[in-house]
Amino acid sequence: MAETASRPESESLDAIAREVDAIPGRRLVIVSDAWFPQINGVVRTLDRTRQELQAMGLDVHVIGPDRFRTIPCPTYPEIRLAVNAPWRLPKLMEGLMPAAVHIATEGPLGSIARRFCRKRGHAFSTSFHTRFPEYIHARCRLPVGITYSWMRRFHGDAEVTMVTTPTMRDDLAGRGFKHLEVWSRGVDLDLFKPRSKDLLPYPRPIFMNVGRVAVEKNIGAFLDLALPGTKVVVGGGPQLEELRQSYPDVKFLGPKTGEDLAAHYAAADVFVFPSRTDTFGLVLLEALASGVPVAALPVPGPIDVIADHPCGVLDEDLQRAAIRALEIDPALCRRHAETFSWESCSRQFLRNLQPVAQALVPQGTGAASAPAEAV
Repeated sequence: MAETASRPESESLDAIAREVDAIPGRRLVIVSDAWFPQINGVVRTLDRTRQELQAMGLDVHVIGPDRFRTIPCPTYPEIRLAVNAPWRLPKLMEGLMPAAVHIATEGPLGSIARRFCRKRGHAFSTSFHTRFPEYIHARCRLPVGITYSWMRRFHGDAEVTMVTTPTMRDDLAGRGFKHLEVWSRGVDLDLFKPRSKDLLPYPRPIFMNVGRVAVEKNIGAFLDLALPGTKVVVGGGPQLEELRQSYPDVKFLGPKTGEDLAAHYAAADVFVFPSRTDTFGLVLLEALASGVPVAALPVPGPIDVIADHPCGVLDEDLQRAAIRALEIDPALCRRHAETFSWESCSRQFLRNLQPVAQALVPQGTGAASAPAEAV
């Protein structure tokens, strides 16, 4: 969310300069198993944060699966898994030192990067983007406590673990996670904005969901609702064909990007978000910025984004929430979205890196140096 404290511009710029200079080599290495060509909330968040941090003066390198030979993930071919990373990733990271290291995901690349940092005594930060325990439980019924125990160990050595919302911070603190700091999300207000609703020639009102079509997203809870007008799903994923067969009256439009995605958002009358497992829900902000009210469950993510603002309805009865959301003024939705800034979120990320920078200084890696060539 946008920063509430106003500062003189010169003071703010001076603070940014100090925080950037504190980073070893003014360089940041982000390791993520989620990166282009994948398109999801994690990728969009990392990409926009990278752009903002570069504008502030940091030399940012993202190491994702695109740097390696990959194979498709079993049951989810859209996700690529790096196969030669155990040998190549440490060399890539070694060539980028000195740097602050941020491990964005708990997958194979994140695990190798964590091992690299621990072996060298190199401080690092992590982020908790995804409720994998709930995802895995939804797919194979593995008790969430087992996965949370593993994730607690994964993040336990980080100087800082960044979480999306205060609600997630409190949830993870209650599960024994340490050193938690909030790193919120923003929205591209130039791309996602109110537009003509003529794009979709379906009976009104149009209730829309945008996102990955997968069991952990609880999309069936939306599709089962008895709603007037038309239900529309935008996105791809492992459940797409199954749900297309099971719900012939629903319009499944597949994945969209860029201007096409923004136009689809704006064509909806209500955005319905049935997920119980998202840590934030970037799609909520994109819908609100498009002037589309939100209907969601009162769970982490929606609780933080919507709160008590009259831009959406949170209710365990999702059908009641969707119908009530039709009465919301679209201008209120846009106004609320305008309080979320990618620049502010990236400043938050930069501040969260400061404990990492401080931990690295005694090792002699805190002095600034010229940026390394990309590898």
